Amino acid sequence: MAKRNVTVTMKADYEYEAVNPQGNKVQIDMYDPEKKQHQSPMDLVLSAVASCASVDAVLMMKKKRRTVEDFIVEAEGDRNDGVPAFYKSIHMKFTLVSPDATDEEFAKVVKLSVDKYCSVSASLSSEITYSSEVRSV
Repeated sequence: MAKRNVTVTMKADYEYEAVNPQGNKVQIDMYDPEKKQHQSPMDLVLSAVASCASVDAVLMMKKKRRTVEDFIVEAEGDRNDGVPAFYKSIHMKFTLVSPDATDEEFAKVVKLSVDKYCSVSASLSSEITYSSEVRSV
């Protein structure tokens, strides 16, 4: 079983830095929107699940010999009103810009990416939904 780890260090009351063993750093802050300079931990959860599913989706489309001109995922989480303010649900909209892909094949790839291959979505107890679309160039 592979283990992963990061070390999080406080830089100020609402500012933190996460570092993995390879030395890669992520700046994190919990400021209100008008003072925000970095993603919050909850923003990073959305970023993690969206980017995790993206990698496999793009690679699968390329394996199908489809052109990937652009690829975007918009992730939105609905948080609990109480404490803790966990994500009750997450919706991701996957958009592929490709002249030769179909909506049907891309929808199948997105489903596999999120439901089968994405370790981040498998790690969350939130309901995760998704949608997909292909835009021609």
